[in-house]
Amino acid sequence: MNTENTKAQMRKGILEFCILSLIHHREMYVSDLIDELKKGKLDVVEGTLYPLLTRLKNAEFLSYRWEESTGGPPRKYYQTTEKGSLFLKELQTTWKELTESVNQITNHQ
Repeated sequence: MNTENTKAQMRKGILEFCILSLIHHREMYVSDLIDELKKGKLDVVEGTLYPLLTRLKNAEFLSYRWEESTGGPPRKYYQTTEKGSLFLKELQTTWKELTESVNQITNHQ
């Protein structure tokens, strides 16, 4: 059985949480996000990231500001909104409960 599809689905499921967590700590530009996700061994391409950022912005969890760039077009920097911070807190609680449950189940084997 090929585990690649399962692994990809697991990564997709936590990507939103990871992105919100990163942006919550400091506002970020897309290339900053990609770099940070790669450091955490989550390889994400811009084609995956932009629709997710748009969805989070449309849900009012993120906002952005434009900043002029010396070496190209203006850059869009994302930050969490108050609503996004509350949503992130809920996700953190859910993640903690989920990891505790999964660890309890998988460590019994």
